[in-house]
Amino acid sequence: MASGALAKPPMRGLLAKRLRFHIVGAVIVALGAATFYRFGVAEQRKKAYADFYRSYDSMKDFEEMRKAGIFQSTK
Repeated sequence: MASGALAKPPMRGLLAKRLRFHIVGAVIVALGAATFYRFGVAEQRKKAYADFYRSYDSMKDFEEMRKAGIFQSTK
């Protein structure tokens, strides 16, 4: 009859072992997401802004908006 009994599961230190595993995994996923955001989104956005403002003429844009009648205080 003893041969059919199940072995007791190891309970001592189980929470610490599982937390260690999950914390390491969470840190790796967070660093991966931060790296993806930095190079996939932030750097591309900064480059797009730099490209836009390299050839942007604010006075020309203002004159176009003024002629279109967007501003009420200027004629």
